[in-house]
Amino acid sequence: MSKPSERIQKLSESATLAMARKSQELKSKGLDVISLSLGEPDFETPEVIKTAAKLAIDENFSHYTPVPGLLSARKAICSKFKRDNNLNFSPEQIVISTGAKQSITNICLSLINKNDEVILPAPYWVSYLDIVKLAEGNPVIVKSSINKDFKVTAKEIKEKITHKTRLIIFSSPCNPSGSVYSEKELREIADVLLDYPNIYILSDEIYEHINFTTDHFSIGSIEKIKDRVITVNGVSKGFAMTGWRVGFMGGPKWLANACNKIQGQTTSATCAISQKATEQAMKENPKITRPMKDIFLSRRDLLLKELSKINGIICNKPQGAFYLFPDVSFYYGKKDNENVIKDSESLCLYLLEKCLVALVPGSAFGNPECIRISYATSEKNLKKAVKRIKKQLEHLS
Repeated sequence: MSKPSERIQKLSESATLAMARKSQELKSKGLDVISLSLGEPDFETPEVIKTAAKLAIDENFSHYTPVPGLLSARKAICSKFKRDNNLNFSPEQIVISTGAKQSITNICLSLINKNDEVILPAPYWVSYLDIVKLAEGNPVIVKSSINKDFKVTAKEIKEKITHKTRLIIFSSPCNPSGSVYSEKELREIADVLLDYPNIYILSDEIYEHINFTTDHFSIGSIEKIKDRVITVNGVSKGFAMTGWRVGFMGGPKWLANACNKIQGQTTSATCAISQKATEQAMKENPKITRPMKDIFLSRRDLLLKELSKINGIICNKPQGAFYLFPDVSFYYGKKDNENVIKDSESLCLYLLEKCLVALVPGSAFGNPECIRISYATSEKNLKKAVKRIKKQLEHLS
């Protein structure tokens, strides 16, 4: 019988990409679908970055680069890490990859042995779970809730640690919740991990520049655990460069070497032109990202206001990224003449089919009582989408 490997059969399709695919299918039929499912800024790459890429083309950066990336680009990333995050890396500790997702995959394949445990505070980004499975590790979920701003405590993490724990993965600002861990909270987590020298921390900071608090704090800047922190970042979110496909990691040199080895046998280096564009982005003053962040903040407040008009939807106030992650469990068990809402998946499908609004079920992120709403679209679309959702949910009882 023809079938894929057991490894592939264990993997789930990305829920965000699945919803995007379903909404695209409806759009192709001429239907007016409003997609609030994908995590992609609806802005254009800054002109100064595009200019650097055009110059790179003219200067014939059209050949293979070293697997971990151009030395000049890695030096620029080191300077950015020092300037913005108080992280000290040499270029040998940096690996540039085809997106932060590849960086995370490289790290997990380099660190995790079969049946090692990886702690995932929930909600977690949809791909963490399956990347851990791909590396033959065992995900260990630490639950949170909207009442706690979707953050877990150092004490809750400690309760999940066993002799098999190898890695902790989290994002701040968080996809899907938009939650931001404070310096105090991260220092408390670091204090717990001091007693476990074999545990590493993967800090996913891809939404660093979309942070509505005063400052972004990197756990890797904490001196006593810095040698066990791997920081992942990229240009897709803060610089509106999703299609350029560039992410990067900074970590211990031995781990960077391991990631380099894996990447060398899979994709090799990412696009040379994208690397030169990234190099320019790293050199820019972070203030270049401020206008986009301000617009996202305005959209967040608008969406919170509009959703507050819908009975049964509970929202907190996220401090970063561009998502809301409301609790919609009020509607589970409710029905109309044709449909019964069983869970977040059936609710999302119901809203997509009935009122043409694409959302992502919270079960994909480890919190089945929620749904993820991306506000990476215009205020006009947001108002229209919420109006549709409100009208459709009123059919349920």
